[in-house]
Order: sequence, then C-alpha cells, then structure tokens
Amino acid sequence: MEFEQAKGFLRNNHRAVVNTIKPSGAVQSSIVVAGHHEDDLVFVAVRGRSAKVRNLRHNPRCTVTATAADWRQYVVVEGQATLFDYRNTDPEEMRVKLREMFMCCGDSEHSDWEEYDVAMKEQDAVIVLVAPDRVYGLLR
Repeated sequence: MEFEQAKGFLRNNHRAVVNTIKPSGAVQSSIVVAGHHEDDLVFVAVRGRSAKVRNLRHNPRCTVTATAADWRQYVVVEGQATLFDYRNTDPEEMRVKLREMFMCCGDSEHSDWEEYDVAMKEQDAVIVLVAPDRVYGLLR
C-alpha cells in the first residue's frame, strides 16, 4: 500500500495507537489522535513529558496504527518521527502549526482557539510527524 491510499482513510479515521521503543528495548504503546499532513502521518502529544515523547527523543522510529470505529479497516505506518515543540520552533510558528495539526487530526475546528493555544503551551505540546517508510493495512 502507498501512503497516498492511506490519506483518504486518515482524513476520516483518527483513532490510533503509536508504538515507540523504550531505552530498554521494550515496546510502549499509547493511544493518540492521528491524521495526515501532506506526506506524513501526524499526531500531537499534548503532554511533552509523556513516555511516547521521551521514547521518540531517544529513538525516533515508531509504528502508528489507525483504525476505523468498527475495527474492520486499518492503516499501519512505520517510519521515523520528527518532533516540533516550543524549544525547537519559533513560538508563533508553533502556535500556527498546532492549530493546523489539530485540524488534520480531527473533523471540526476547536471551539476556543485562544484557550487551545494557552493549553498547548502550558502542557508543552509536541507535534510528531512520521515520515512513512512502510505502509500497510486493510482498506475496503
């Protein structure tokens, strides 16, 4: 499967699980809300100190599985993550990117963008873009 095929699915199915690698070599799984941005899978880790973010900073390889609500269709994206946060991105650029990623990972606009901006900064949110190396799954 090509990522291009997965984009349509990711436009409407945002439930996902990301698997990262702990420093011990064990797999750590987290539930995320995902979508796509251009040619990357995207999710936002709203807590910058979460296990998934710590793991991705140590080893950027990850696997993300997005599933339909009925579990009958799914897409798996394996790839390398690039992280954007307030430490490596201009604050205004980060604010705009977070809003854009919110829209990529959901079906509607936020009810209060100013409140969202404040919460994302306070929680040290991290944007995670996963460049697909391998894409597979079951689409009907």
